[in-house]
Order: sequence, then C-alpha cells, then structure tokens
Amino acid sequence: MKKLLKFMMAMAFLIVVLAACGDEDTGGADDNGDDVYENGDNGDVDDTDDVDDVDDNGDEDTGDDADVNGGDGDVNVFLIAHSPDSILDDGSFNQGAWDGIQRFVADNPGTEYSFLQPHDASDEARLDLIEDAIDAGANILVLPGFHFENALYNAQDIFPETTFVLLDASPRDEEGNARIESNVAAIHYAEEEAGFLAGYAAVVEGYRDLGFMGGIAVPAVVRFGHGFIQGADHAAESLGLDEGEVEINFMYLGGFAPDPAHTTTAAAWYAAGTEVIFVAAGGAGGSVMSAAEGEDASVIGVDVDQAHLSDSVVISAIKGLDVSVYDMLVDFAGGSFNGGNEIRFDASNNGIGLTLESSRFDNFSQAEYDNIFEALRDGEIDVNPSLEFDDIETNLVSVSEL
Repeated sequence: MKKLLKFMMAMAFLIVVLAACGDEDTGGADDNGDDVYENGDNGDVDDTDDVDDVDDNGDEDTGDDADVNGGDGDVNVFLIAHSPDSILDDGSFNQGAWDGIQRFVADNPGTEYSFLQPHDASDEARLDLIEDAIDAGANILVLPGFHFENALYNAQDIFPETTFVLLDASPRDEEGNARIESNVAAIHYAEEEAGFLAGYAAVVEGYRDLGFMGGIAVPAVVRFGHGFIQGADHAAESLGLDEGEVEINFMYLGGFAPDPAHTTTAAAWYAAGTEVIFVAAGGAGGSVMSAAEGEDASVIGVDVDQAHLSDSVVISAIKGLDVSVYDMLVDFAGGSFNGGNEIRFDASNNGIGLTLESSRFDNFSQAEYDNIFEALRDGEIDVNPSLEFDDIETNLVSVSEL
C-alpha cells in the first residue's frame, strides 16, 4: 500500500474539500490518475425522494466504538467509484448514492463531501483510493457495489477508526467468506421484490413480449431478473392469460459499461417482437435505451428513476439507495451508526418500489400498484430470492435464457 507521504504530497493542492454553501467546485485527477470531484463537480444530480424514509431493519448492533459510531456532528463523506468507467452521473447506482449524500448536505450545511474514481479497476487501486480519501480527511466512506467486497474486507481492519457504508454487498475475502466489523454497515436491498413489481406492472399494462438484460450475473442483478419473471407470471395468472401468452427473453450482457454491441443486441430483440426490456446493467442501460428509441419500443429502468434519461423509459424499479445512504449519514452524525450488521431494505420498510409519478404507462394505475405493493409488504406474496435460475418456477410465462 502507498505510504502516507506519497499521497499527502500528491493531493495537498487537489483535495481541498469545500463546505456545501456556495464555494467554487474543483475537479481533476491526482498524480495516480485517480479522478477527484469535490462538492458536486462532474454532474450534480437532483435529490429525488421516490421512496419513503425507512428505519434500519438490521440485527442487533455489535459495534461499540464511539469513533466509528460518529456523534460529533462533523461529517466528511466520500463516495468512491469502483472503476475509472464508473461515473458519478450514471443515472443509476452512483447517482442514487449521491442523491442521498446531496440530501444530507442540504439538511446539514457545512458537510464536506467528495467523489473519487480509481485509476484502474483492481482491488489494490480501490484500497489505495480508500486510503487516499481517509488521508484527505474522510471519516465516513460510501462504497457502491459488490466490487468493493474484497477491498473493504481488508480496509475495515486497516482503518478501524473510519466508518464505511457498503451498498449491495458485504465485505468478503477472496474465498467468499463474509465478515463485517463494527465500523461497517452492509446495506442490502430486496431486488427480487422490485423486479417482481416491474414484471407484474409490465404485464398488467399490456406487454406480452418481455425481455430482461442484466449486466453481470452478480446477486443483485440476478435477483432483479428472477423477480421480474415471477412478477410477470403472477400478473398472467391474475389476468387469466393462457400458458405461453407472455414470453420473456433473458440474458446477461457481460458488463455494466455502455457498448454499441448492447445497442445492437437490444435492437435485434425489439425487431423480433420484444416490446419492453427491463435492463439492470448500470451505464449499459443507456445502450439499450438507444435501441428502444430507434425501434419506438420501451425500457424499464432500474435502481433510480431513469425517466429523464430517455422517453423510452416507461417506469423504473427502484431501491432506496438515496434513502439508505441518507439514513446512514444521519445515524453517523447523531452517534448511532448501526455498524457490524447487514441491513435490509425491502417492501416492508418502503425500501423498494416503482416510480409511478413519472410513469409513462397508460393502463397500470396507482390503485393497482398500491394493491400489489401492499400484498408484497404484508407478506401475502412470497418472492423467491434464489440465485439459481432453475429454482424460479412459473405457471404460465415462457422464459428463454439466452
């Protein structure tokens, strides 16, 4: 790992993190090629509250370290991207986390905050960047996605007085063994429930030829897709449709970055009759939207409300990224950070949902959404969270795994 002096010399004039009250933003790259954006540079995103505030729903708090639990009101938060290609205004995962930070900053003027990108997509680069942020004064770091599992597994021990919020994952070693120390909160979301709502709504709206495109078959993406299948099947049963009347093409793109090849694949699906594609693939979703625009077809967005990205987005299946980050920052500032735990956001605490306010649906109504969401929240509907494709049973929907 880099020595402290190395970073201090490289970053002395770059990381002057400004209070969020009108100071001039700066952005650029440090000597290691790490991109540095401070207090909103590289695309501020609006704070959007698509789901209600929720309370933590985790296990008993195992952390008793006063430093990592916060409480002195001094918050210096860094959001760290997993790769050089992972931008702040990605219209998806990073944006959702940044929304939560922005909302906290709006409520707490004077909060210092920054966004960093590593010079490459390795665990070593991520760990180096974590050290960089801490050297620059960060006392709480938000790490979005499974890419940080290995780096944080080590960082939680190396930096025991720094607090970490890991989204969509838990710290794991190279063998996959999880361990969460008292300075870490591992946030998880019920993507299978959000996907279920998306599939249900699509079929009730009137779509019969559906598609799912995931980025990589990691747990969060897999659960989105498997929930989508189950929701479509549930709607088909509710509507009394015939077996095979609803069809779903299902595939993983192999990455989360935009790629013309994804546009070509999606365009071929649309040309062959697919009416709507639920795409859970981060920045690659933009490639699918481009195809939908060219074919006058539809897309279901993911993670955050993506209606502003394209007129092709008819609705988005969201998880409370902004809410969970905001809540963790509030807890940290107040000295009640829930470290040492996995914390789950689901329908029971309004941690997932659909974006009805920006929906471009004609038939699926608010009342229908409220009814299905209530059934999900109250446990009347059990969505299988299994990561095994063969475990997902359907009665009426035909699924083609491509």
